[in-house]
Amino acid sequence: MTALDVDTARSARLPRQIPYIVGNEGCERFSFYGMRNILTPFLVTSLLMYLPEAERPGAAKDVFHTFVIGVYFFPLLGGWLADRWFGKYRTVLWLSLLYCVGHLCLALFEHSVPGFYTGLALIALGAGGIKPCVAAFVGDQFDESNRRLAKVVFDAFYWMINVGSFLASLTMPYFLRHYGAAVAFGIPGALMFVATVVFWSGRKHYVMLPPAGSDPHGFARVVRTALLSHAPGEGRPGLAVTVAAFAMAAGSLALMPVLGIVAALCLAFVLGLGGIGLGTRLQLERARGRHPDEAVDAVAAVLRVLLVFALVTPFWSLFDQKASTWVLQANAMSMPEWLHPAQMQAVNPALVLLLIPFNNLVLFPFLRRLGIEPTALRRMTSGIAFSAVAWVIVGFIQLAIDGGDAVSIAWQLLPYVFLTMGEVLVSATGLEFAYSQAPPSMKGTLMSFWTLSVTVGNLWVLLANAGVRNDAVLAGIAGTGIGATAFQMFFFAAFAAVAALAFGLYARRYREMDYYRHA
Repeated sequence: MTALDVDTARSARLPRQIPYIVGNEGCERFSFYGMRNILTPFLVTSLLMYLPEAERPGAAKDVFHTFVIGVYFFPLLGGWLADRWFGKYRTVLWLSLLYCVGHLCLALFEHSVPGFYTGLALIALGAGGIKPCVAAFVGDQFDESNRRLAKVVFDAFYWMINVGSFLASLTMPYFLRHYGAAVAFGIPGALMFVATVVFWSGRKHYVMLPPAGSDPHGFARVVRTALLSHAPGEGRPGLAVTVAAFAMAAGSLALMPVLGIVAALCLAFVLGLGGIGLGTRLQLERARGRHPDEAVDAVAAVLRVLLVFALVTPFWSLFDQKASTWVLQANAMSMPEWLHPAQMQAVNPALVLLLIPFNNLVLFPFLRRLGIEPTALRRMTSGIAFSAVAWVIVGFIQLAIDGGDAVSIAWQLLPYVFLTMGEVLVSATGLEFAYSQAPPSMKGTLMSFWTLSVTVGNLWVLLANAGVRNDAVLAGIAGTGIGATAFQMFFFAAFAAVAALAFGLYARRYREMDYYRHA
């Protein structure tokens, strides 16, 4: 760093509009995790009471993971609206208002299935839609004179997310138990309204960049050119693969009666998207000449990273079940009278706040002294493996419960440690990896695909849940001598272990790029 850089860093001040955005983030994250972390117990004990008791846990898991699918699918819509039409500020503000209406529906329609599900849909649209916009909006507030302060703000963002999750996980189950669903869902709604007002209050101070509009050499344009272009004397194998994938996607819609509407549509979307990606990879060179080489190379970089994201999806199928499957398991464990099973989720954000500095200050320097460089892909491989270990542990806990043993809820602390270590190695690292591997023109596109990997991870959960409702599958599980729940836990552990192995093998061949902006 030169003397001029030092002087610039000293003279740079935090933009005055940043507290509005950080305050908005803290309130919004509390509101989101507040309702999310009590959703499964509320569904089992209240909204789904019309179902036979044995069917309620499975139905609650389906509803929860369908909701999460929506939350991590709608970033594609929010990013598109912000970039093409409305800009980040207006997109965040308007979708936040829908977000508030969604919370209001949860509080008002605690006994109405259509009304409550409408609220969940609005929250998924609002929370997912603003997700890619808020962080990018923070970046817009900095320029060359103060960009070194941006890292401070993003660190504050991450801490606010986990502080909000920790407080919400501790308090909202208490309010659900002692004051009922209307209050327990109403408080997060009030916090979301506060978040919206705080964000709106900074409107006169924000830097608001106009939407970029349509890019003639953007990702979708290059892909379309590659798939539709002819080459003299050659066929179009990429287009054939894409058409076949779309035929499979259309066929998957016939599974709606078994999987449900959302899961079937999501499966069709994933099949279609996979076909487009593979087909484009086969014919990408045909886009050269009609698009700049930089644009074609950028699409090639995105397609390489998409395989990495695909191998990460099993991790998300395990991680998000801590708010569904693990809460249901906790219901069957012995615990103090004052503790609600859903409050165990507070362990996760508390551990995040401890493990991140532990990794950065202790673990990673120790590995480097041993000659092992903890690269992004090595960290992510280890993170997926840690999640597999966590599920082996909960599987053995479930076997003890099924055997009639009185198992203390304190035993869940151990799998939480492994799962949270997996989270900090996969989640935060994955964001960094996605950003570093994306050319400047494709950063928004690749970050949207990263959130989509969470959607696919939750799709695997819905598919597994549909499988264990099949009589033939249940008969096969019964032949193993263990219960269906424990079998699923070991299945997901094996799923993640295979993914970790495949990820590690691919990582050895992957050549990392560096697309960070030069100072």
